[in-house]
Amino acid sequence: MWLAGSEFREVTAVDFEFTAPPGDQPRPVCMVAHELGSGRIHRMWQEELHACRRAPYPTDPEALVVAFYASAEVGCHLALGWKPPANVLDLYVEFRRHANGLVPPYGWGLIGALLYFGLDALTAIEKDEMRQLVLRGGPWTQEEKQALLAYCEEDVLALRRLLPAMAENLDLRRALIRGRYMVAAAHIEHQGIPIDVPALALLRERWTSIQDDLIAEVDKAYDVYDERAFRMERFERYLAAHGIPWPRTHGGQLALDDDTFRQMARSRPALAPLRELRYALSQMRLADLAVGSDGRNRVLLSAFSSRTGRNQPSNSKFIFGPAVWLRGLIRPEPGRAIAYVDWSQQEFGIAAALAGDEKMIEAYTSGDPYLRYGQQAEAIPPTGTKQTHKAEREQFKQAVLAVQYGMGHEALALKLGVSAAHARQLLESHRRTYPRFWAWSDSAETYAMMHGHLYTVFGWQVRVGPDANSRSLRNFPAQANGAEMLRLACSYAVERGINVIAPVHDALLVEGPEGEIDEVVARTQGAMADASRMVLFGFELRSDAKVVRYPDRYIDERGERMWNTVWGLLQRPAGHSQQEVSA
Repeated sequence: MWLAGSEFREVTAVDFEFTAPPGDQPRPVCMVAHELGSGRIHRMWQEELHACRRAPYPTDPEALVVAFYASAEVGCHLALGWKPPANVLDLYVEFRRHANGLVPPYGWGLIGALLYFGLDALTAIEKDEMRQLVLRGGPWTQEEKQALLAYCEEDVLALRRLLPAMAENLDLRRALIRGRYMVAAAHIEHQGIPIDVPALALLRERWTSIQDDLIAEVDKAYDVYDERAFRMERFERYLAAHGIPWPRTHGGQLALDDDTFRQMARSRPALAPLRELRYALSQMRLADLAVGSDGRNRVLLSAFSSRTGRNQPSNSKFIFGPAVWLRGLIRPEPGRAIAYVDWSQQEFGIAAALAGDEKMIEAYTSGDPYLRYGQQAEAIPPTGTKQTHKAEREQFKQAVLAVQYGMGHEALALKLGVSAAHARQLLESHRRTYPRFWAWSDSAETYAMMHGHLYTVFGWQVRVGPDANSRSLRNFPAQANGAEMLRLACSYAVERGINVIAPVHDALLVEGPEGEIDEVVARTQGAMADASRMVLFGFELRSDAKVVRYPDRYIDERGERMWNTVWGLLQRPAGHSQQEVSA
């Protein structure tokens, strides 16, 4: 049994079964826990669970709780009013870390982990049948209750088999840091994001009926639609008339996928409403947005799901997943406020610090790395400012982003609307200005190809094969260490009593009483600064904050025009709805 060398008094393997209506907190159905040291076994149905004021197994700092996707178990703790475990070892996370970059033949679930390590497992059909019985909801017969408890215990027994099989690959100290984040993730999933429910109801009710008017309104600036059909030849005329170069497919046609539109809209904001319209008409599914009975958007964060270890919540269920204009539905409740706190130029700062490139560090600490880069490259005079050299600064900003995204000079030329030769010069200036960064980036790729893996400061790794993508390898250190930083910031913030309601790539969305929100922001920025120093060996990243107080709503400036257009259409009288909701 895996206890040798452990500093823990007790190790407990735990599994809960629960239901969770879309957007609502989990509702525990049953729980089984095995204390591996004492041999005590706990099998409890929902009535017994709700009667307990604390977990029946040890959760103090001298105890370890083992689970598979632990934010679910910790979420059940929170739903029951129990204190979360002080130490968590999540075998799902450690399985992903161990095999990251590979494709496990049976997936990333518990069955997949067992089979990956050569252990017996329930069949997927058996597991699905029992899960459907849980999701059906009660009442359950006595036989069904016994079957569900047995199924729950089978997962605990699976954990007991899996733990020793994974033991030799576990770095327990760092695994506990990852488990610590799963506790924070459970807190975040428990809180949820406040949604303007009347506005959402009106939008769902009238979305289909306003689409023709929405197309007509947005298309005034483009003239690319024929009724509800997007016409490529019209868009080609629009691009030619405005002198906008556009990426093409191998067949020579305009590339019209959403990724291309998103990239082009970043550098040409005039295209943003058209991109938002296309996305809304083709991909947005309002019915999927997970809003609970208390008016809050809750989703599984899907922690550690990407190769870089970032969260990957459902795009259709998470309010930050669909079109950016839809974020206008985020609205604090009366007496409350929210704040979006994000790191400033996070990837630039991470790369500068980890590479030890003094000129990049100087550019970051200047407060405007893009302007300073232009000055360091001697394309902007030392006295130049963001106002006096706006165009030049924008070009150097796009060059920095091109490096971060692994973009070549031809793609950069298209994005900036400049010649390929000029774009090449911009990228070459980055190499000349920041040689230490490029040596670090080169060494990351070389190390990966020689050793077959890359890893972060806290040990998150990706396995690398001979056909690995050079761009992905070079992006990994900044992206994956950025993910480490975000996870650590979430852990710090939650542990300090800050109400974190969402992590969003390089930002935390936090909530508090309206009169205390400035203090909440300051404490959040403190947690984020501490996290950056921990990951970057003492180097601190800045952060900015956007505060929204009731009755205002959260508006992402990239989607503001689209939100205002949609809202204007919704306020027009409709024969089947006279509902009014204040914007």
